[in-house]
Amino acid sequence: MQTKSVAIFGATSALGQAVARELLLVYAQQGETSVHLFLVARNESRMNEVANDLKTRGAQTTCIVCDMDAIDDHAELVDSLEDIEDFWFFYGSLPDQKQVQETWEATESAMLTNLLSPMSLLTNIANKLEQTGLGSLVVVSSVAGDRGRQSNYIYGTAKGGLSLFCQGLRNRLAARSIPVMTVKPGFINTPMTQGIEKKPAVLWVTPDRVAREMVRAHSRGRDVLYTPWFWRYIMLVIKLIPESVFKKLSL
Repeated sequence: MQTKSVAIFGATSALGQAVARELLLVYAQQGETSVHLFLVARNESRMNEVANDLKTRGAQTTCIVCDMDAIDDHAELVDSLEDIEDFWFFYGSLPDQKQVQETWEATESAMLTNLLSPMSLLTNIANKLEQTGLGSLVVVSSVAGDRGRQSNYIYGTAKGGLSLFCQGLRNRLAARSIPVMTVKPGFINTPMTQGIEKKPAVLWVTPDRVAREMVRAHSRGRDVLYTPWFWRYIMLVIKLIPESVFKKLSL
């Protein structure tokens, strides 16, 4: 039986767990593939709980405790990840805009977690994959990065930068046939978004729905995925608003 090896950065996140379960379901349906999940997260006890759940679903698991903000440790971490085909990135933080805009230190911390850290890991992994010509990258960004808005422009700046970085990486790695998929979710019901007023409710979806769309899009070789689909058109409208009008809006 063939073994599929997958690394999940931010494995304890609600979306990371949902994608792990969906991958196991898809490969189980194929019948000839076992799955070895390399779970990377900071909270060891929570990661062990996630690993135990995935084991009951048929996965082999390896847990790697890592503070992703510790950029100096990234090269060693990536070197230790051998024979992994797919790398999925889910980690990040949703800072309070009023707090992070008050000091540079708070802004810098948000940028480290949401932009600089994933860029560092992706650079190390991309260099490794470029040598082998095998593998794929899936990176969760956000629709918040499509246009700067006063309500979350620090977070949006980080995600916009990450999306642009992935676009360049995708262009670079295309010569080696290594796909890079950027995922731009809208509102997802997760612990990270508990503080956001869920209105209108129709715009909010479950991690399981997003996970299904992500796994399907990855199998089809998509470059960019807006999820759910209607966010592509919502953001298109927002991007088309002239700046002279947009700056007067409270968004």
